Amino acid sequence: MTRTAGHLLETLTAKLAPDPDDNPLLPLIAAGTADRATLAVLALEQHLVIASDHRSFARLAQRAATEAPASAAFFRLLADGEAVAAGHLTVFARACGVDEERAAAHEPLPGCQAYPSYVARLALEAAPADAVLALTANFASWGGYCATIARALRHHYDLTDEACAFFDFFAEPSPDLDKSARAAVEEGREAGRLDERLAQRHGRLLQSYESMFWSTLARL
Repeated sequence: MTRTAGHLLETLTAKLAPDPDDNPLLPLIAAGTADRATLAVLALEQHLVIASDHRSFARLAQRAATEAPASAAFFRLLADGEAVAAGHLTVFARACGVDEERAAAHEPLPGCQAYPSYVARLALEAAPADAVLALTANFASWGGYCATIARALRHHYDLTDEACAFFDFFAEPSPDLDKSARAAVEEGREAGRLDERLAQRHGRLLQSYESMFWSTLARL
């Protein structure tokens, strides 16, 4: 029986689901024991991630525009989302005591920037449908992390709804993005431009680099 795009997405998402130990910072934030200095670095590193991913998604949309319009539409949605998230992130950073001077002086942590570096590599060379499948599988864990962090920031750190909006934004499911992902994967499958083995490799590396992001922050 031919597998549907939805089945492919669900299967890879389940296969790449992270272990609890993959994010050692999350339980600290959830318990309110992570210090505010670490939250400030989280904001600073995420600022760099968001800016890089925005450019990468725009590049993927550009590459896919002619031969894979459904994939291009998916990447445009992602790029638009990163632009919205960037505004929310600025508010969170300010709530953590980060001003423009500190942001300009911040030196990126290699362990935190491996993830967007790999996304940039996908933007250069990955088949669009493979990238859609890999990224969508990875987003499931990211959304769960954001939901936990948003609750903890309100409960333990007394942050306002406005300051938590960055995490709320990613924690909320996006039916439009899900529908777009399914259309893009189906488009790639029907055109013979979807390599499940490569997509799984991309997804596995993305998940590993995301774990590296959180582990780096937890060691601060």
